[in-house]
Amino acid sequence: MMQYLIPMLAVLAGYGFAFFLRPENKSRIKLLLSFSGSFLLSLTVMHLLPEVYESHGKSIGLFIMGGILFQIVLEFFSKGAEHGHVHGHHEMRNIPWALFISLCLHALLEGFPVSHHHDMAIAIAVHHFPIAIILTIFFVSAKLNKTSIFIFMLAFALMTPLGTAVSQFVPQVNHYYNEITAVVIGILFHISSTIIFEATENHKFNLAKLTMIALGILSAAFL
Repeated sequence: MMQYLIPMLAVLAGYGFAFFLRPENKSRIKLLLSFSGSFLLSLTVMHLLPEVYESHGKSIGLFIMGGILFQIVLEFFSKGAEHGHVHGHHEMRNIPWALFISLCLHALLEGFPVSHHHDMAIAIAVHHFPIAIILTIFFVSAKLNKTSIFIFMLAFALMTPLGTAVSQFVPQVNHYYNEITAVVIGILFHISSTIIFEATENHKFNLAKLTMIALGILSAAFL
C-alpha cells in the first residue's frame, strides 16, 4: 500500500507547502531538485538498469533510447515542467491542457516500475515533491483559480499510483513490463541528468549543489 501512497502524498505535500507558505527562496528549491535528480538517477542505475539488461540483453537499449526520445517529445508540450522548468508570467484562466496531459502521462509511466521495485516509490516521491512546489508557485503567480490548481495537482498526484496499479493488476501490460520499464529508464535518465546539469544558473556547479548530488547518490546506495 505504501508504494501507492508515498508518491501521491509527496505531490500533495508539495502543493500544500507552496500554496499555504508561498516560499520565496528559489535557491533552496533548486538544491532540493539537485538532490532529487541524483537520487532518482542513482536508483535507476542501481535497481532498474541491471534488471532489464539481464532479461533482454543489448536489445533493451533501443527501448531506453526510445524513452529518451519520448521524453523530449513530452517536453515539447510541457516546456520542461518535469524537471522544474516552468516559464512565463501571463495570467491563466483555464488549466493548460498540453502541460496537464504531458505531465500526467509522464507521471503515469513513472509508476510502472514501482510495482516491482517498491524503493522506486521513494525516488519518485523525492522527485515529485519539489516539482509540485514549483508548479504550484507558477500557477499561483499566473493567477490560475484555486479550484483548477487543486484539480491539476490532485490528478498529477494520482497518476503514478495509477501506473503502479495498471502494471500490477493488468496482465496484458505486465507481460511487457521489461520493455515499458526500459522506456521509463530512458525517461528518468533524461529527466535526472537535466536536473543535475541545469538546476544551477549558467550551468555552474557550486559546493552546495555538489553536496546535494553526493547526498542523493549516497542515500540511494543505502536503499
